[in-house]
Amino acid sequence: MRYISTRGQSPAQSFSEILLGGLAPDGGLYLPESYPQFSGADLTAMRGMNYRELAYTVLSRFIDDIPAADLKAIITRTYTAEVYCHARSGQNPQDITPLLTLEPGLHLLSLSNGPTLAFKDMAMQLLGNLFEYVLEKRGQQINILGATSGDTGSSAEYAMRGKHGIRVFMLSPHGKMSRFQTAQMFSLQDANIYNIAIRGVFDDCQDIVKAVSNDHAFKAAHKIGAVNSINWARVAAQLVYYFKGYFAATRSNQEQVSFAVPSGNFGNVCAGHIARMMGLPVRKLVVATNENDVLDEFFRNGVYRPRSAAQTWHTSSPSMDISKASNFERFVFDLVGCDGAKIRELWSKVDQGGAFDLKADGYFDQVADYGFVSGASNHANRIQTIRTVHEKYGVTVDTHTADGIKVALQYREQDIPMVALETALPAKFGEAIEEALGHEPERPDDLKGLEDLPQRFEVMDADAEAVKRFVSEKTI
Repeated sequence: MRYISTRGQSPAQSFSEILLGGLAPDGGLYLPESYPQFSGADLTAMRGMNYRELAYTVLSRFIDDIPAADLKAIITRTYTAEVYCHARSGQNPQDITPLLTLEPGLHLLSLSNGPTLAFKDMAMQLLGNLFEYVLEKRGQQINILGATSGDTGSSAEYAMRGKHGIRVFMLSPHGKMSRFQTAQMFSLQDANIYNIAIRGVFDDCQDIVKAVSNDHAFKAAHKIGAVNSINWARVAAQLVYYFKGYFAATRSNQEQVSFAVPSGNFGNVCAGHIARMMGLPVRKLVVATNENDVLDEFFRNGVYRPRSAAQTWHTSSPSMDISKASNFERFVFDLVGCDGAKIRELWSKVDQGGAFDLKADGYFDQVADYGFVSGASNHANRIQTIRTVHEKYGVTVDTHTADGIKVALQYREQDIPMVALETALPAKFGEAIEEALGHEPERPDDLKGLEDLPQRFEVMDADAEAVKRFVSEKTI
């Protein structure tokens, strides 16, 4: 399997090469030259598999430069009940991503049972083990530069902490994450973890990561890699739970399922898009946004119009406070017929602070063929949804998942199971849960008192050169 850039001006590479590189040299994102296809017979064979078996079956179609026995060992080490130990009462941790049925036809796919209580653990734990394996084989080291609006940072740091040959430099918007999210990251004292709080919003952090990645001399000299969902391995790992969720919600491969996905950077729902392209019987992919509704605006009228930092809302679902959805480029690449020149034209407008209109170009008419629909939520919506779900089903959900459920209910269809993806556990957003329910959510014993631990971080302006100087100082 070879991987190509969405912008069409980088040579095709192997999985291990793009694993360490992150962003393509031409500024694009990597995708496989073609999507593997799963037939009806394949799906029948996969239906009875456990999570590890399913992960190997899916990922081995994308990873052909790691021996099968080694890949199986990495997957087995990653997806264990000991790692995904925060399952709700009554759920089997061995399922890794248990399906919780709220009522017939409406389900919650539990993706947040990992060490940081966020769905990002599903891919990041695998990424950490893949990094360590490939670096050891090559005798190399890597400096990971990432950006987070809340959950990616802690998931990456918990996956990489203490790993040989890996340093992590994580950028986050200063003062704009929940207290729990902040404490998860900043309380880590591991010598290979560096937290940098940027005066700005998430998009400022993401822009710095891209600027550093596009400085090819610096990237090569300092061995810069990426863990954000610009890294293809993150998206590939997320494919697995769409298959797992589909099989759990259906009895036969003749049935279809719709998935509702809280969306900020578009990586999670992009994995659903690719699973659908590979043959998974997905009817609708419901893109749910918060007040930062750039993606909802696109799926309603074909205009992709990222906001400025000043126009980005700070909300009670902070991991979705994003206006430039990096992974959206992967979907648009498919939408425009894998035309790298067209992607370069469109994203040159975005990079200059502008917008593009695919309705005017005629491409927007094809969006429905990919199953996408969308909707937006706001603070009042998510607080009410948290209350309703708790009162009606006895289940407490976090703010992002509430956004997903709120929009999911707009698109429910008779006889088509709707699976809402749970993206975090409510313990991460205690203030909002207390507002909705009058009490703070339960917290796992191993994370009690987290906010009281000493914190270690640097505060910096949104300046790529300053970040590069910091990385240089810590890696010499």
